[in-house]
Amino acid sequence: MYRYDAFDAQLVHERVAQFRDQVGRRLDGSLTEEEFRPLRLMNGLYLQLHAYMLRVAIPYGTLNSRQMRQLAMIAERWDRGYGHFTTRQNIQFNWPRLRDVPDMLAALAEVEMHAIQTSGNCIRNVTSDPFAGVAADEIEDPRPTAELIRQWSTLHPEFTFLGRKFKIAITGATADRAAIRVHDIGIEIVRQDGEVGYRILVGGGLGRSPFIGKVLRDSLPRGDLLPYLEAALRVYNLHGRRDNKYKARIKILVHEIGIDAYRAQVEAEFAALARASADDLAEHARIAAQFAPPAWATLPAESAAQARAEAAHPDFAAWVAQNGFPHRVPGYLAVTVSLKPVGGAPGDATAEQMRVLAEAAERYSFDELRVTHEQNIVLPNVRRDQLFALWSLLNPGAGDDTRGWGPPWMKDGAGKDTTESAYFLSVNRNKKSVTLDISKPEGQQI
Repeated sequence: MYRYDAFDAQLVHERVAQFRDQVGRRLDGSLTEEEFRPLRLMNGLYLQLHAYMLRVAIPYGTLNSRQMRQLAMIAERWDRGYGHFTTRQNIQFNWPRLRDVPDMLAALAEVEMHAIQTSGNCIRNVTSDPFAGVAADEIEDPRPTAELIRQWSTLHPEFTFLGRKFKIAITGATADRAAIRVHDIGIEIVRQDGEVGYRILVGGGLGRSPFIGKVLRDSLPRGDLLPYLEAALRVYNLHGRRDNKYKARIKILVHEIGIDAYRAQVEAEFAALARASADDLAEHARIAAQFAPPAWATLPAESAAQARAEAAHPDFAAWVAQNGFPHRVPGYLAVTVSLKPVGGAPGDATAEQMRVLAEAAERYSFDELRVTHEQNIVLPNVRRDQLFALWSLLNPGAGDDTRGWGPPWMKDGAGKDTTESAYFLSVNRNKKSVTLDISKPEGQQI
């Protein structure tokens, strides 16, 4: 996974110091709430009915055990002992005191984390496939591209105060597990004529006015991605409404002027931009080197130890069948751990659960965890012959839900599954539940 360089570390620590000063001025009355609001929003801090809420970025949903343990510490020290993993692969703390937030941000910076641009009208956390890098249907790991976009968009001077929040998702697989068609911009990695590039979608979204994204550019060379995104956002920033926040998203602009008119303006803007394709390609290659696969062992495709454990423990067998995801490497499985206990809030995890997950990642998944859009946690690299040991760690009661996971530690508390080939997302439209099947049929190009 990506590790901060000196520039990243300096930026995050300087932002903590800056916000500490801003909080101090708010507490002593030098800043009014109206003056403080845009400053706190750019640092992920919301003011809700009873308390502040801090949203922490987990870029493309990837984190390690040290970071997970730090989140557990933050939950215990400055919140109420739990955090809430969100549908956009972030985590929220719902009860911090304002005076404690700078210390929370400093603790995040110690483990290469932050809350920059997790709220406000800016480019938000770039999300991706939680099975990136291990899925067998993957053309290319999308996380290096997601990291490239994260670096480009962080504190971008032109897109810091857009008309509305802006969300980007990227997938590198034939099955869309990143829901790219319900994002402001969706990016699909494609291979055409032997070259890897991108298909760009625009104008998707959920909320009160759900739209499926439309194809903006069917094929884009890798080196042109950042200037093309800049052109797309520049057209939106110029024409997007600012008089009504309910009509300010890019999906409304694309719907009102039409995809053809929007595309024509983007292509004109793109043609006029100066490009640095060689530099962007070099940076992508530098980032991609940090996402090299772990040291997978050479293993048989099937595990005798797994088979024996499944025969002896029906609950374990059900858990593997429901929560296991096929891995590209024989002898491995990606495993989903549910955060949906019956009667509990989806995505909530206690500090104890976070520490158990961190331990599980260290022991069984090359020290890596992923947050999913379904508000669960994935351990992406588990050996089949260690599945029972993992299950026993998560389930020390051998049948009792002592850890508080969703029973029986399935992908959701009702025992239902979200299939690999489709997303089924419920949205609230006029207070009625509407289910959208945004699956990508086999062989169909978006």
